[in-house]
Amino acid sequence: MKRSITLVSRFVLYLILIAPLLLFVAYTFSTRWFFPQPFPTEWTTIAFQRAVNDSRTFSGIAQGLSIAVLVSGFSLLLGFPAARVLGLRKFRGRKLVWLFFFVPTVIPPLAFGMGLNILFLRIGLAGTIAGVVLAHIVPALPYTIFTLSSAFARFDENYEFQALALGASPWQVFRKVTLRMMAPSLVVAALFAFLISWSQYLLTLLIGGGRVITLPVLLFSAASGGNPSTIAALSLLFIAPPVLVIALTARQLNEHGNEIREQY
Repeated sequence: MKRSITLVSRFVLYLILIAPLLLFVAYTFSTRWFFPQPFPTEWTTIAFQRAVNDSRTFSGIAQGLSIAVLVSGFSLLLGFPAARVLGLRKFRGRKLVWLFFFVPTVIPPLAFGMGLNILFLRIGLAGTIAGVVLAHIVPALPYTIFTLSSAFARFDENYEFQALALGASPWQVFRKVTLRMMAPSLVVAALFAFLISWSQYLLTLLIGGGRVITLPVLLFSAASGGNPSTIAALSLLFIAPPVLVIALTARQLNEHGNEIREQY
């Protein structure tokens, strides 16, 4: 009885999770689907081909991916030293530093987005990819720091000291010891930053000013048009990169775990 309840619960949960995706697929590859018909009567790829062949879609995907990759890289560069100090060191004012880093997750995005917009207008970064990247780093950096600092809290510095004692240079210690031990956390932190940047709509709209067009901006614009086939096609394209990145991340983490098990 208990096993049956568990199986039914899992089925219902999976159905709830996959139902929106199935609905997107049905709307994307069908036509003339009207109420009260339970299923589409005609199937076609016209809506999907129209979305894929639209130059704005390709440009939105390209700009969104480039911005998300840059945000991931800069978030790691900025968050790594801060996370190391917060994870390994105990000092006065540590809680205030944590509060400072996590303020962007508490303040409504519209509030600091408008502030950044005014600032970037003054310094000439509004309407540029560089400005959008800097704006996306604001909400992505706290999650990067939190992920890495949690890993550093379990990090044993004695491995680095032993490598230094054996004659390794600081760069060799960082590359062959620190980075290898932190690799899984770095991958997860980069994934968080990528997903946060890829899904940003408000900050991109405020800072980009209509000049930087990413896929979320196109998706919201299509949603105001009310064409379900176009909305569904863009939604599928919007979902694809995160799913691919998550799959690659899971594979990378699995390979890293197998490598560690082989060594020990």
